[in-house]
Amino acid sequence: MRIDVLTIFPGMFEGPLTESIIRKARDKKLLDIRLHDIRSFTKDKHHCVDNRPFGGGPGMVMSPQPIIDALSAVGVQAQAAKLWPATNRPFVIFMSPQGAKLDQALAKKLSKYRHLVLLCGRYEGVDERVMKWVNQEVSIGDFVLTGGELPAMVLIDCLARFVPGVVKEADSVKCDSFFNGLLDYPHYTRPEVYRRIKVPQELLSGNHKFVDEWRREQSLRATLVKRPDLLKIANLCAADKEMLKKIKQTA
Repeated sequence: MRIDVLTIFPGMFEGPLTESIIRKARDKKLLDIRLHDIRSFTKDKHHCVDNRPFGGGPGMVMSPQPIIDALSAVGVQAQAAKLWPATNRPFVIFMSPQGAKLDQALAKKLSKYRHLVLLCGRYEGVDERVMKWVNQEVSIGDFVLTGGELPAMVLIDCLARFVPGVVKEADSVKCDSFFNGLLDYPHYTRPEVYRRIKVPQELLSGNHKFVDEWRREQSLRATLVKRPDLLKIANLCAADKEMLKKIKQTA
């Protein structure tokens, strides 16, 4: 997967993209992440990327020229904003609090694209004419940050887990919270007893079927307690529904 990031603060990505799993994925050429400084596409001697808004008002607005030139440089052409265009073309994402909220389902859709372009806004936003080059606006929550860089980092980290080979054990991705509509089950490791707190006996049984049933029950229990809204849209089988009924009776 190739990801081009357009920003006026490329240095902000230095830590997150050079550590841990993301760094290893880049070293293995599984992720091709390229940072582009929007200022380098300006045409004035002061490298200004913003200007005063027409009609007055507070703050500044990012100018269209350097952004559109930067988009063109990474292979993006002007396009009517379509939600899911062909996967062989660059898919442009504008990190915006007005966008679709990032969740596991959206991340899975975005991971199908071979080339993503993440546009990070600043100030009061970008000139609206830039939106003709944007396919999708994405938000990481109903709050406002100083720019789109941190949301872009979150999105990159989220998408990386879907790229084959990035996560060492592929099955661990399938067990992630939200992957199957439910929250993850609790995890335990060595030692078996720590400060007199023991690992649940079910995990020590050696019976894989028994362990799987216990984990499914714990996943349902965690979802019921922490995010009951997810149960309304989760794909539950008859056994899940019966298990959930028993959990509610003992809660």
